[in-house]
Amino acid sequence: MIAKLEELKQRFEEVGQLIVQPDAMSDMKKYSQLSKEYKDLEKIVTQYDEYSEVLSNIKNAKDVLKTEKDEEFREMAKMELDELEPEKERIEAVLKEMMIPKDPNDEKEAILEIRAGTGGDEAAIFAGDLFRMYQRFCEKNGLKLTVLDLTEGTSGGYKEIVSTVTGHEPYGTLKFESGVHRVQRVPQTETQGRVHTSAATVAVLPEMDEVDVEIDMNDVRKDTFCSSGPGGQSVNTTYSAVRLTHAPSGLVVSCQDQKSQLKNFDKALKVLRSRLYEIELAKHNEAVGAQRKSMVGSGDRSDKIRTYNYPQSRVTDHRINYSQHNLPAVMDGEIEEFISQLRIAESAAKMEDGAME
Repeated sequence: MIAKLEELKQRFEEVGQLIVQPDAMSDMKKYSQLSKEYKDLEKIVTQYDEYSEVLSNIKNAKDVLKTEKDEEFREMAKMELDELEPEKERIEAVLKEMMIPKDPNDEKEAILEIRAGTGGDEAAIFAGDLFRMYQRFCEKNGLKLTVLDLTEGTSGGYKEIVSTVTGHEPYGTLKFESGVHRVQRVPQTETQGRVHTSAATVAVLPEMDEVDVEIDMNDVRKDTFCSSGPGGQSVNTTYSAVRLTHAPSGLVVSCQDQKSQLKNFDKALKVLRSRLYEIELAKHNEAVGAQRKSMVGSGDRSDKIRTYNYPQSRVTDHRINYSQHNLPAVMDGEIEEFISQLRIAESAAKMEDGAME
């Protein structure tokens, strides 16, 4: 670990020199990347300097115990060691966590897609409940959720609803939500009082830029239509809504939340890039065998990840076998503890992988 920390400290000093060069700001994109790298490395180097000082003090205290005959001095050295050893362990734990490679997409804006799965009308109602859960979570945590497109269910809820989430690390916060969410409850349409099981699919994608995913616009067909969704009455008489069809993949993306056709086109194109990125990432993970069976970290829209059991007021995340018995609060957006536990599990898995390497 020391060798790796020395490398990072050396890189920190190199980056510090690069960003003060006279021509550093000639390429703003590169300058921005270097500035971010400098800030990230500065946190690690500050901890490493503190760690080095603690190691030095431990060595000095041990030297006193080896050479000093005076009992008073020896007792002071022992007391110092008793304080320094736990501090050393604490800083080591912090450094190990800081050295875990971060997902470069964590800071990106997120695209949140919720679709009704098995269960007919009840699945659409549950998809609506999930959307409200994420809406409330975003409100409570300073994130902004904006609906791009939706298709309402015949008895309420949504057959499909697509949104963007902006703010501080939206993708990093919500990426663990990807997968199949299952509900067990008595549907509104049930007359016998029997518990049914329905499902909805959640996909959280990082919003990709043009430089991340290139699209040949010759492969994309653009259609316009009158908005009938959250855009409001004022756009219903104009062809402001946009539908993009990507011929090679067969993907279809719609956006109708803006009054401007151009803005809807730009947003739809971002969603298309993100979905194409997801397809390529899945292929890559399958090829290198990097995707975890637990799905902690990346998520998989085909795996059942969480069950919401209404009769027992229990919510269970199957990836980490973690349950809470406060379903009403969870459905009101209080999912922070699930996200926290999943982050801990992901960090532990990454640290284990690093130890094995």
